[in-house]
Amino acid sequence: MSLLEKIDSPADLKRLKRSELPKLAGEIRRTIVDVVSRNGGHLASSLGAVELSIALHYVFETPADKIIWDVGHQSYAHKLLTGRRDRFPSLRQHDGLCGFTRISESEHDAFTTGHSSTSISAGLGMACGKRLKKESEKVISVIGDGSMTAGIAYEGLNQAGGLHKDENLLVILNDNDMSISPNVGALSSFLSRTLSAKYLQGFRKELGEFLKSLPRIGDDMYKFAKRSEESFKTFVTPGMLFEAFNFDYFGPINGHNLNHLIDILQNIRELSEPVLLHVTSKKGKGYAPAEKNPVYFHGVGCFEVETGVCVRKGVSVPTYTNVFGDAMVALGASDDNIIAVTAAMPEGTGLAKFAAAYPDRFFDVGIAEQHGVTFAAGMATEGFKPVVAIYSTFLQRAYDQILHDVCIESIPVIFAIDRGGIVGEDGATHHGLFDLSYLRSLPNMVVMAPKDENELYRMLVTALKHDGPIALRYPRGSAVGVPLDTSPLPLPMGKGEVLTDGDDLLILAIGSSVREALEARSALSDEGILATVINCRFVKPLDMALIGPLVERIPRVITVEENVRQGGFGSAVLEGLNDAEVTGFRLRRIGVRDTFVEHGPQKALRSQYEVDAQAIIRAAETMTDSMNDKKAASCV
Repeated sequence: MSLLEKIDSPADLKRLKRSELPKLAGEIRRTIVDVVSRNGGHLASSLGAVELSIALHYVFETPADKIIWDVGHQSYAHKLLTGRRDRFPSLRQHDGLCGFTRISESEHDAFTTGHSSTSISAGLGMACGKRLKKESEKVISVIGDGSMTAGIAYEGLNQAGGLHKDENLLVILNDNDMSISPNVGALSSFLSRTLSAKYLQGFRKELGEFLKSLPRIGDDMYKFAKRSEESFKTFVTPGMLFEAFNFDYFGPINGHNLNHLIDILQNIRELSEPVLLHVTSKKGKGYAPAEKNPVYFHGVGCFEVETGVCVRKGVSVPTYTNVFGDAMVALGASDDNIIAVTAAMPEGTGLAKFAAAYPDRFFDVGIAEQHGVTFAAGMATEGFKPVVAIYSTFLQRAYDQILHDVCIESIPVIFAIDRGGIVGEDGATHHGLFDLSYLRSLPNMVVMAPKDENELYRMLVTALKHDGPIALRYPRGSAVGVPLDTSPLPLPMGKGEVLTDGDDLLILAIGSSVREALEARSALSDEGILATVINCRFVKPLDMALIGPLVERIPRVITVEENVRQGGFGSAVLEGLNDAEVTGFRLRRIGVRDTFVEHGPQKALRSQYEVDAQAIIRAAETMTDSMNDKKAASCV
């Protein structure tokens, strides 16, 4: 039996000898690599946090002590050590373990985390709550993968050090020099100013022995030198930053040295004030392909363990992300005013090629979506055309900046919203199911969604010619496979297109749902139900000149969107029909109901949450059955 097979809880871990822990770390790494090679997942981050996970659970007592894993994709080893070893092969699978920490999944998951930089704020809240309840357990916030580039992390530090100096909070900075991509900005440079503890200890010992050997002034000089050495250490490490927040700073220490980690954590455990422990680690540690290419292996699909080579399934069709990235490069060649902005994700958003081609016009703002949006607004006021490429789920963090800093003055910022709709195995924190709702409510904002990659290209051209805020939202995954126009033309603003004609049913679809609508239409035609399918293209402005008369002619209407129904595309159609005083119609909205969508394959989730072609067919059959019943009754 392996050491890992003996561990069903942190209590089992504590029964191991320290000398056995490195072997356990190796077994955990092999298990993580094996499962992620088959399921996909966030590999490099979790491999870099294996020893830290072991040390934390070896020293602290969860769930009484609270460990918050910032972002949550560092937590695979934590899951294996906290009673989820048997279920670990189900990681990121439908109805299996979540790829992030979830309160509802385990009592050892202190907080649900999918976005970055929230651990310090949440941890401080827990520490304050424990003090009010007169509980003495420790709260540990593990922050890393570039999360210290986000402002909310410093807001938490500021409150903790300013008003709550007596709170039992330990912040661990897991510093691997990276977020998803290499870290950027002055803070990243500052955090990388490290000096090894071994060198400092040697410096102290040698200087101390020398000064103490001097007659009379030895002791006084030694005390002075010790104070000077502490100042020196503070200057050459990030300690001076965290000391300014009134945190006791320790480090940097090697995050892969288990004995050192356990010793210092045992000492820190006895302190009752905010402490920051700076741990340096290697992203992808222990798996050579991930160490060599931590960006690729940050979030990876299935791969061969022996080589690290991706396992590709089916016909290779470019992703929407790649089409967008290539379009940006092509359009950037003829327009020097096009600017690209992303929040720590040049590869994930497809902008790496643009960055290489036009480095002076590419800006990675770090994990700072709010700043990125306002930064882009500032660029736009100087006559540039900023394209802000951010995943739908992360753009939610900048809602206030979109509203205040872009929309009020109708500043021409383009929002390229990747991962719109159901994204798959990353789950509730990552699905882009709210953007149509939260964007269309904003005055001056235009909202578009393409049915295929060529329309995405045309929408980008449309956006670059528009004088005001505009958003184009596209899904995760492979595009349709249609050819791209060599000289794409802009779309007429706010105009949809008729794809099929039929008098029995009207299907209004937006974005990726157009494909589901066409599939449903084909199946319905076999049943003798002929449907008109409209690719609406624009959620705002909505093409009521097209929709209104069609509804009057075909009063059985289905709207289809991969978005929540509340305030989304279907709501926009209802509002438009109400404003146009169109009456006498029946309308069914296909969209995600009032719930959060869990993790699983995109196709399975679309079926489970009833936003696929089969859901359209069921709704259509219900509406047309009612129509036929009425016809039969009138004949009688």
